[in-house]
Amino acid sequence: MSNLVKAAWTNSISRGFGKFASCAFPSFMQIVINKIYVKAMGVDLINFHSASHYPTLNALFTRELMYQRDMPKDPSVIVSPADSLVSELGDLEESSALQIKDFDYCVKELLTDQIDEENLQRVSNGKFINFYLSPRDYHRYHAPMDMKVKKVIHVPGLLYPVNFTYLRKVESLFVKNERVIVECVDNSGKLFYMVLVGALNVGEMTLAFEPSIETNKDASQLNVFEYSDVLLKKGDELGMFKMGSTVVMIFEKEFVSLSSSVGKKVRFGEEVATKVH
Repeated sequence: MSNLVKAAWTNSISRGFGKFASCAFPSFMQIVINKIYVKAMGVDLINFHSASHYPTLNALFTRELMYQRDMPKDPSVIVSPADSLVSELGDLEESSALQIKDFDYCVKELLTDQIDEENLQRVSNGKFINFYLSPRDYHRYHAPMDMKVKKVIHVPGLLYPVNFTYLRKVESLFVKNERVIVECVDNSGKLFYMVLVGALNVGEMTLAFEPSIETNKDASQLNVFEYSDVLLKKGDELGMFKMGSTVVMIFEKEFVSLSSSVGKKVRFGEEVATKVH
């Protein structure tokens, strides 16, 4: 099956599901749909409104926390950007990283040729962490540290599922899927990337500071946005998935020491790395 056919198939399914999830059914029916989803997926709503509160399935997916989470005050602590599973992490070997054990991908291909060669060299031999958000997780992602956004690249692509089955059988899946690449620096100018990877049934990925980005919209054109004044504090909302997916973080060399582990379930706000002084 050609990539064009795959793109049409996976993206059409995702758009169809997105329409269903965005539809506000009669109240009694919507409550049933929401409760079935919560039970089937094992969604924990302790820090959220009850299932009956949400007028659509999409509103349930993208639910806000009822209370702000406390962030570590130590500026050297980097926190998880989302409630998720650490599916892989480690050292970047030259220009490659793991999507899962024994399956790697080229970081240059992931980040595209819109990234300056100097910045590619800075992340070569750096660190990476992959955060997998399952359908049961809280679907918003946040700033992992105080940061400045320099550039955003929206890359249209396929929408393969990003579960472990597909990560083990689709080579360079993260490179093939639609993604939004956020180029950032911390307060000392250290470089890192947050790559938001689309997946089957992810009808949309959003950025709170860039409403013009529209994902899964039959787009074929790569778009680049540059900024000089987008500043975020640790814990600030960065955006949301309209379903579960993956966030890849890539750090320049000699920037961080990783303090999490593969297979660990982490919550947004939990320490996953520390800056190297």
